[in-house]
Amino acid sequence: MSARAGWFRRSDHVVLVGAFVGALLLLGLSSFTTLPFSSGPLGGVTPPERIDPFEAAQAGDCLNWARDDLADIGKVECSASHLFEVSGVVDISSEYGPQAPFPDAATWQTINADHCASESLKYLSNKLDPFGKYTVGPLNPGEKRWAAGKRTLRCGLQVAAPSGRLLPAYGSARTQDQSDVHDPGVCLGIQDNSIGDPVSCEEPHTFEIIGVVDLGAGNTRFPTEDEQEAVMTEKCDAIANEYSGGKVIKERGLLVTWDYRAQESWDAGSKLANCKVGALPNGTLLTAWTGSVHNPDAPPLTPSNPPQTSAVQQAEATGAPMHSEAPASESSAPSSPAPSSSTPPSSKENEEEGG
Repeated sequence: MSARAGWFRRSDHVVLVGAFVGALLLLGLSSFTTLPFSSGPLGGVTPPERIDPFEAAQAGDCLNWARDDLADIGKVECSASHLFEVSGVVDISSEYGPQAPFPDAATWQTINADHCASESLKYLSNKLDPFGKYTVGPLNPGEKRWAAGKRTLRCGLQVAAPSGRLLPAYGSARTQDQSDVHDPGVCLGIQDNSIGDPVSCEEPHTFEIIGVVDLGAGNTRFPTEDEQEAVMTEKCDAIANEYSGGKVIKERGLLVTWDYRAQESWDAGSKLANCKVGALPNGTLLTAWTGSVHNPDAPPLTPSNPPQTSAVQQAEATGAPMHSEAPASESSAPSSPAPSSSTPPSSKENEEEGG
Protein backbone atom coordinates (compact mmCIF):
# COMPACT_ATOMS: atom_id res chain seq x y z
CA MET A 1 0.00 0.00 0.00
CA SER A 2 3.03 2.27 -0.01
CA ALA A 3 3.72 4.49 -2.99
CA ARG A 4 7.21 5.06 -4.27
CA ALA A 5 6.44 6.93 -7.48
CA GLY A 6 8.56 9.99 -8.17
CA TRP A 7 5.64 12.42 -8.09
CA PHE A 8 5.34 11.83 -4.38
CA ARG A 9 8.90 12.83 -3.74
CA ARG A 10 9.70 16.28 -2.54
CA SER A 11 12.32 18.40 -4.27
CA ASP A 12 14.17 18.72 -0.96
CA HIS A 13 16.36 15.69 -1.61
CA VAL A 14 18.26 17.65 -4.28
CA VAL A 15 21.70 18.61 -3.04
CA LEU A 16 22.98 22.19 -2.88
CA VAL A 17 26.55 23.09 -2.01
CA GLY A 18 27.02 25.01 1.21
CA ALA A 19 24.66 26.12 3.95
CA PHE A 20 24.96 29.76 2.93
CA VAL A 21 23.72 29.02 -0.58
CA GLY A 22 20.73 27.31 0.94
CA ALA A 23 20.14 30.21 3.29
CA LEU A 24 20.05 32.60 0.36
CA LEU A 25 17.26 30.53 -1.13
CA LEU A 26 15.24 31.20 1.96
CA LEU A 27 15.58 34.95 1.63
CA GLY A 28 13.39 35.23 -1.43
CA LEU A 29 10.69 33.28 0.34
CA SER A 30 10.30 35.53 3.33
CA SER A 31 7.48 37.83 4.30
CA PHE A 32 8.44 41.44 4.80
CA THR A 33 6.87 42.65 7.99
CA THR A 34 6.24 46.32 8.71
CA LEU A 35 5.81 47.57 12.25
CA PRO A 36 2.79 49.64 13.27
CA PHE A 37 2.87 52.90 15.20
CA SER A 38 0.13 52.34 17.75
CA SER A 39 -1.52 49.42 19.44
CA GLY A 40 -5.16 48.50 19.20
CA PRO A 41 -7.65 46.32 21.10
CA LEU A 42 -7.34 42.57 20.81
CA GLY A 43 -11.04 41.77 20.97
CA GLY A 44 -10.79 39.91 24.26
CA VAL A 45 -7.56 38.03 23.46
CA THR A 46 -4.96 38.24 26.22
CA PRO A 47 -2.27 40.51 24.79
CA PRO A 48 1.42 39.59 24.78
CA GLU A 49 3.85 41.66 26.86
CA ARG A 50 3.70 45.18 25.47
CA ILE A 51 6.99 46.42 24.07
CA ASP A 52 7.98 48.57 21.17
CA PRO A 53 9.53 45.79 19.06
CA PHE A 54 11.39 48.24 16.87
CA GLU A 55 13.15 49.84 19.83
CA ALA A 56 13.40 47.02 22.36
CA ALA A 57 13.42 43.55 20.75
CA GLN A 58 16.77 41.77 20.86
CA ALA A 59 18.14 38.51 19.48
CA GLY A 60 16.30 35.63 21.14
CA ASP A 61 13.03 37.52 21.65
CA CYS A 62 9.87 36.02 20.16
CA LEU A 63 7.07 38.25 18.87
CA ASN A 64 3.44 37.53 18.14
CA TRP A 65 0.40 39.34 16.81
CA ALA A 66 -3.18 38.55 15.82
CA ARG A 67 -4.17 41.59 13.77
CA ASP A 68 -3.21 41.73 10.12
CA ASP A 69 -1.89 45.29 10.59
CA LEU A 70 0.41 44.08 13.42
CA ALA A 71 -1.06 46.73 15.76
CA ASP A 72 -1.09 44.26 18.68
CA ILE A 73 2.49 43.04 18.23
CA GLY A 74 4.32 42.19 21.43
CA LYS A 75 6.84 39.91 23.09
CA VAL A 76 5.87 36.38 24.20
CA GLU A 77 7.72 33.40 25.59
CA CYS A 78 9.27 31.44 22.72
CA SER A 79 7.62 28.29 24.07
CA ALA A 80 4.26 29.90 23.22
CA SER A 81 2.82 30.37 19.75
CA HIS A 82 4.72 33.12 17.93
CA LEU A 83 5.23 34.41 14.40
CA PHE A 84 8.70 35.98 14.55
CA GLU A 85 11.90 35.12 16.40
CA VAL A 86 14.49 37.90 16.42
CA SER A 87 17.86 36.62 15.22
CA GLY A 88 19.76 39.90 15.20
CA VAL A 89 19.69 43.69 15.18
CA VAL A 90 21.35 45.55 12.31
CA ASP A 91 21.89 49.22 11.50
CA ILE A 92 21.80 50.00 7.77
CA SER A 93 22.20 53.78 8.05
CA SER A 94 25.63 53.71 6.39
CA GLU A 95 24.04 52.33 3.22
CA TYR A 96 20.67 54.08 3.39
CA GLY A 97 21.19 57.66 4.52
CA PRO A 98 18.66 60.30 5.60
CA GLN A 99 17.53 61.00 2.04
CA ALA A 100 17.18 57.37 0.96
CA PRO A 101 13.63 56.53 -0.15
CA PHE A 102 11.67 53.81 1.63
CA PRO A 103 12.80 50.52 0.05
CA ASP A 104 10.60 48.68 -2.42
CA ALA A 105 10.23 44.89 -2.30
CA ALA A 106 13.32 44.24 -4.43
CA THR A 107 15.43 46.50 -2.21
CA TRP A 108 14.17 44.73 0.90
CA GLN A 109 15.31 41.48 -0.71
CA THR A 110 18.77 42.98 -1.08
CA ILE A 111 18.80 44.23 2.50
CA ASN A 112 17.64 40.82 3.66
CA ALA A 113 20.38 39.03 1.73
CA ASP A 114 23.09 41.49 2.75
CA HIS A 115 22.28 41.58 6.45
CA CYS A 116 19.68 39.14 7.75
CA ALA A 117 21.20 36.03 6.17
CA SER A 118 24.46 36.36 8.07
CA GLU A 119 22.72 37.40 11.30
CA SER A 120 20.40 34.41 11.19
CA LEU A 121 23.17 31.96 10.33
CA LYS A 122 25.24 33.26 13.23
CA TYR A 123 22.20 33.05 15.53
CA LEU A 124 21.74 29.39 14.58
CA SER A 125 25.46 28.57 14.93
CA ASN A 126 25.68 28.21 11.13
CA LYS A 127 23.11 25.41 11.11
CA LEU A 128 20.22 26.61 8.95
CA ASP A 129 18.34 23.94 7.02
CA PRO A 130 17.95 25.33 3.47
CA PHE A 131 14.92 23.05 2.98
CA GLY A 132 13.55 23.42 6.50
CA LYS A 133 10.57 25.20 7.95
CA TYR A 134 12.26 28.51 8.76
CA THR A 135 12.62 31.47 6.43
CA VAL A 136 14.71 34.58 7.03
CA GLY A 137 13.19 38.04 6.97
CA PRO A 138 13.37 41.56 8.44
CA LEU A 139 10.98 43.56 10.57
CA ASN A 140 11.11 46.85 8.72
CA PRO A 141 10.23 50.13 10.47
CA GLY A 142 7.51 51.34 8.12
CA GLU A 143 7.50 54.47 6.01
CA LYS A 144 6.86 56.95 8.83
CA ARG A 145 9.71 55.70 10.99
CA TRP A 146 11.93 55.48 7.92
CA ALA A 147 11.18 59.12 7.07
CA ALA A 148 12.10 60.01 10.66
CA GLY A 149 15.53 58.45 10.12
CA LYS A 150 15.08 55.04 11.73
CA ARG A 151 17.46 52.59 10.05
CA THR A 152 17.79 49.82 12.66
CA LEU A 153 16.17 46.54 11.65
CA ARG A 154 15.26 43.37 13.50
CA CYS A 155 16.18 40.31 11.48
CA GLY A 156 14.36 37.13 12.32
CA LEU A 157 13.04 33.67 11.55
CA GLN A 158 9.49 32.81 10.52
CA VAL A 159 7.52 29.78 9.34
CA ALA A 160 5.74 30.60 6.08
CA ALA A 161 2.95 28.66 4.40
CA PRO A 162 2.98 28.28 0.59
CA SER A 163 0.70 31.32 0.25
CA GLY A 164 3.20 33.47 2.13
CA ARG A 165 0.97 33.60 5.20
CA LEU A 166 2.66 32.87 8.49
CA LEU A 167 2.23 29.70 10.53
CA PRO A 168 2.71 29.66 14.30
CA ALA A 169 6.05 28.46 15.61
CA TYR A 170 6.67 26.87 19.01
CA GLY A 171 10.01 26.90 20.80
CA SER A 172 13.18 28.70 19.85
CA ALA A 173 14.61 27.95 16.41
CA ARG A 174 17.98 27.49 18.13
CA THR A 175 16.75 24.35 19.89
CA GLN A 176 14.20 22.97 17.42
CA ASP A 177 14.59 20.31 14.77
CA GLN A 178 14.16 22.44 11.63
CA SER A 179 12.54 19.70 9.55
CA ASP A 180 9.61 20.93 7.47
CA VAL A 181 7.06 18.61 9.04
CA HIS A 182 3.48 18.92 10.29
CA ASP A 183 1.74 17.12 13.12
CA PRO A 184 -0.59 14.16 12.43
CA GLY A 185 -4.07 15.31 11.53
CA VAL A 186 -2.98 18.32 9.49
CA CYS A 187 -4.29 18.43 5.90
CA LEU A 188 -2.48 20.43 3.22
CA GLY A 189 -4.61 22.25 0.66
CA ILE A 190 -4.08 22.75 -3.03
CA GLN A 191 -2.88 25.92 -4.75
CA ASP A 192 -2.18 26.20 -8.49
CA ASN A 193 -1.44 22.47 -8.80
CA SER A 194 0.94 22.65 -5.84
CA ILE A 195 0.59 21.79 -2.19
CA GLY A 196 -1.11 24.67 -0.39
CA ASP A 197 -1.60 25.96 3.14
CA PRO A 198 -2.89 23.81 6.00
CA VAL A 199 -6.68 23.57 5.83
CA SER A 200 -9.50 21.70 7.51
CA CYS A 201 -9.58 18.13 6.25
CA GLU A 202 -13.19 18.77 5.18
CA GLU A 203 -11.84 21.12 2.51
CA PRO A 204 -10.14 19.91 -0.69
CA HIS A 205 -6.58 18.92 0.09
CA THR A 206 -3.63 17.12 -1.43
CA PHE A 207 -2.27 15.25 1.59
CA GLU A 208 -3.25 14.30 5.11
CA ILE A 209 -0.35 14.02 7.52
CA ILE A 210 -0.59 10.74 9.44
CA GLY A 211 2.70 10.59 11.35
CA VAL A 212 6.26 11.74 11.93
CA VAL A 213 9.30 9.44 11.69
CA ASP A 214 12.67 10.22 13.29
CA LEU A 215 15.24 9.11 10.73
CA GLY A 216 17.98 9.84 13.23
CA ALA A 217 16.79 7.26 15.76
CA GLY A 218 19.72 4.89 16.18
CA ASN A 219 21.41 6.35 13.14
CA THR A 220 24.31 8.80 13.36
CA ARG A 221 25.26 8.99 9.68
CA PHE A 222 23.19 10.38 6.83
CA PRO A 223 21.02 7.61 5.34
CA THR A 224 20.93 7.32 1.57
CA GLU A 225 17.62 7.77 -0.20
CA ASP A 226 17.30 4.00 -0.59
CA GLU A 227 17.94 3.55 3.13
CA GLN A 228 15.42 6.27 3.94
CA GLU A 229 12.88 4.62 1.67
CA ALA A 230 13.32 1.28 3.43
CA VAL A 231 12.76 2.88 6.83
CA MET A 232 9.83 5.02 5.68
CA THR A 233 8.15 2.11 3.90
CA GLU A 234 8.09 0.06 7.09
CA LYS A 235 7.26 2.91 9.46
CA CYS A 236 4.62 4.59 7.31
CA ASP A 237 2.77 1.35 6.59
CA ALA A 238 2.53 0.67 10.32
CA ILE A 239 1.52 4.24 11.08
CA ALA A 240 -1.13 4.17 8.33
CA ASN A 241 -2.71 0.99 9.69
CA GLU A 242 -2.90 2.43 13.18
CA TYR A 243 -4.05 5.88 12.04
CA SER A 244 -6.78 4.66 9.71
CA GLY A 245 -7.83 1.49 11.47
CA GLY A 246 -7.26 -0.81 8.49
CA LYS A 247 -8.56 -0.79 4.94
CA VAL A 248 -10.08 2.67 4.55
CA ILE A 249 -7.05 4.12 2.72
CA LYS A 250 -7.03 1.45 0.01
CA GLU A 251 -10.82 1.44 -0.23
CA ARG A 252 -10.81 5.15 -0.99
CA GLY A 253 -8.21 4.74 -3.73
CA LEU A 254 -5.60 6.64 -1.71
CA LEU A 255 -1.94 5.80 -1.22
CA VAL A 256 0.58 6.14 1.57
CA THR A 257 3.65 8.23 0.83
CA TRP A 258 6.41 10.04 2.69
CA ASP A 259 9.09 12.71 2.61
CA TYR A 260 12.87 12.43 2.42
CA ARG A 261 15.63 14.45 4.06
CA ALA A 262 18.55 15.95 2.13
CA GLN A 263 22.19 15.85 3.21
CA GLU A 264 22.12 19.61 3.92
CA SER A 265 19.06 19.18 6.12
CA TRP A 266 20.66 16.29 7.99
CA ASP A 267 23.84 18.31 8.57
CA ALA A 268 21.74 21.13 10.05
CA GLY A 269 20.12 18.67 12.47
CA SER A 270 16.86 18.01 10.61
CA LYS A 271 16.06 14.33 11.09
CA LEU A 272 12.25 14.18 10.96
CA ALA A 273 10.08 13.19 7.99
CA ASN A 274 6.31 12.98 7.47
CA CYS A 275 4.21 10.00 6.52
CA LYS A 276 1.12 11.14 4.61
CA VAL A 277 -1.81 9.98 2.52
CA GLY A 278 -2.63 11.33 -0.94
CA ALA A 279 -4.49 10.53 -4.14
CA LEU A 280 -2.90 9.53 -7.43
CA PRO A 281 -2.43 12.54 -9.72
CA ASN A 282 -4.38 13.01 -12.91
CA GLY A 283 -1.50 13.07 -15.34
CA THR A 284 0.62 15.99 -14.16
CA LEU A 285 -2.21 17.47 -12.08
CA LEU A 286 -2.46 16.90 -8.37
CA THR A 287 -5.74 15.36 -7.27
CA ALA A 288 -7.54 16.99 -4.35
CA TRP A 289 -9.78 14.97 -2.05
CA THR A 290 -11.91 15.69 1.01
CA GLY A 291 -12.42 14.10 4.39
CA SER A 292 -10.01 12.30 6.69
CA VAL A 293 -8.79 8.72 6.88
CA HIS A 294 -8.34 8.92 10.63
CA ASN A 295 -10.14 6.12 12.45
CA PRO A 296 -13.08 7.78 14.25
CA ASP A 297 -12.94 5.10 16.94
CA ALA A 298 -9.27 5.69 17.68
CA PRO A 299 -8.14 7.79 20.65
CA PRO A 300 -7.99 11.53 19.91
CA LEU A 301 -4.80 12.75 18.27
CA THR A 302 -2.32 14.35 20.63
CA PRO A 303 -0.08 16.47 18.41
CA SER A 304 2.85 18.31 19.97
CA ASN A 305 1.29 21.62 18.93
CA PRO A 306 -2.23 22.76 18.06
CA PRO A 307 -2.97 21.53 14.52
CA GLN A 308 -2.17 24.18 11.92
CA THR A 309 -5.51 24.45 10.17
CA SER A 310 -5.12 28.14 9.42
CA ALA A 311 -2.40 30.67 8.79
CA VAL A 312 -2.09 34.30 9.84
CA GLN A 313 -2.57 36.77 7.03
CA GLN A 314 -0.84 40.13 7.04
CA ALA A 315 -2.32 43.21 5.40
CA GLU A 316 -0.45 42.18 2.26
CA ALA A 317 0.96 38.67 1.97
CA THR A 318 4.28 39.09 0.19
CA GLY A 319 5.93 35.73 0.70
CA ALA A 320 6.36 33.17 -2.03
CA PRO A 321 6.00 29.42 -1.36
CA MET A 322 8.58 28.18 1.10
CA HIS A 323 9.20 25.03 -0.92
CA SER A 324 8.30 23.86 -4.39
CA GLU A 325 6.00 20.91 -3.88
CA ALA A 326 5.20 20.41 -7.57
CA PRO A 327 6.21 17.04 -9.03
CA ALA A 328 9.90 17.04 -9.86
CA SER A 329 12.33 14.60 -11.38
CA GLU A 330 15.11 13.27 -9.23
CA SER A 331 17.65 15.28 -11.19
CA SER A 332 15.85 18.60 -10.91
CA ALA A 333 17.20 21.38 -8.73
CA PRO A 334 15.26 24.09 -6.97
CA SER A 335 15.38 27.41 -8.79
CA SER A 336 16.04 30.71 -7.06
CA PRO A 337 12.71 32.38 -6.34
CA ALA A 338 11.90 35.72 -7.88
CA PRO A 339 11.61 38.66 -5.50
CA SER A 340 8.13 39.59 -4.47
CA SER A 341 6.55 42.13 -6.78
CA SER A 342 4.58 43.76 -4.00
CA THR A 343 5.81 46.22 -1.41
CA PRO A 344 6.09 45.25 2.26
CA PRO A 345 2.75 45.27 4.09
CA SER A 346 1.93 48.56 5.75
CA SER A 347 -0.63 49.33 8.43
CA LYS A 348 -3.21 52.09 8.59
CA GLU A 349 -1.40 53.32 11.68
CA ASN A 350 1.68 53.87 9.54
CA GLU A 351 -0.28 56.00 7.15
CA GLU A 352 -2.24 57.97 9.70
CA GLU A 353 0.07 58.45 12.69
CA GLY A 354 3.59 59.58 13.31
CA GLY A 355 6.22 57.48 15.07
